Amino acid sequence: MFAEERHRLITEQLAAQGKVGVADLSERFGITRETVRRDLAQLEQQGVLRRVHGGAVVASKTSTAEQSHTARTTQNHEAKQRIATKALELLPQGATSIVLDAGTTTELFAGLLADELASQRAAELLVITHALPIALRISPTMQLELIGGRVRGLTSAATGNHTLAQLDGLRPDIAFVGANGLDATFGLSTPDSLEAAVKTAIVGCARRVVLLADSSKLGETALVRFATLADIDTLVTDAAPDADLAAALEAADVEVVLA
Repeated sequence: MFAEERHRLITEQLAAQGKVGVADLSERFGITRETVRRDLAQLEQQGVLRRVHGGAVVASKTSTAEQSHTARTTQNHEAKQRIATKALELLPQGATSIVLDAGTTTELFAGLLADELASQRAAELLVITHALPIALRISPTMQLELIGGRVRGLTSAATGNHTLAQLDGLRPDIAFVGANGLDATFGLSTPDSLEAAVKTAIVGCARRVVLLADSSKLGETALVRFATLADIDTLVTDAAPDADLAAALEAADVEVVLA
């Protein structure tokens, strides 16, 4: 098989799966791993992919890549809706304070809170958030505490020292957080250091932490780690994690709930 044909097939596999492995490609094409690495290097020079340990990922999956809030609301919407619905079942009956992290899945969760639980628990449940879209969904029907700070335009969420100081003074019953990546060894990550600091503060202050992450985040890493697997109590996702991640989650005593 000529190199041009291999490159075409590698590109097609990347488009379908998001990543390729050197060992798998070597076996698939019947060539040495060194030849595979040369193929990947050429495709990286063309901007098709980005090489990582053991293989390559699509070029758009860089450690600092971050889409706007508007763009993210349309991605994996059905899966995120299922996750939000399942997460609502995990809200303890006796909880009186809840922190909602910024994110499109947590925003869907906030909408369910406002639409389905406001009539039952509005008087007893305080929702705390630093995310403006979530605050707008909650404020008409439920108690809201809005954490202030400098708002990032990309995510419409407050960040900075003022935000961190306010979270440091809280001890909420439960937090629902999002992440850009969940990896067996790297843990939970996000592209921006300011956002990461806020997420770390949320994870650190809550008595219980639930991660809402659709399957596109599983096995992925972004630039900044904000928590380890041991820092979370429950993962709600739409597909079972692969063997490595599942084993790491079990070792960290993380409950996995499929939506």
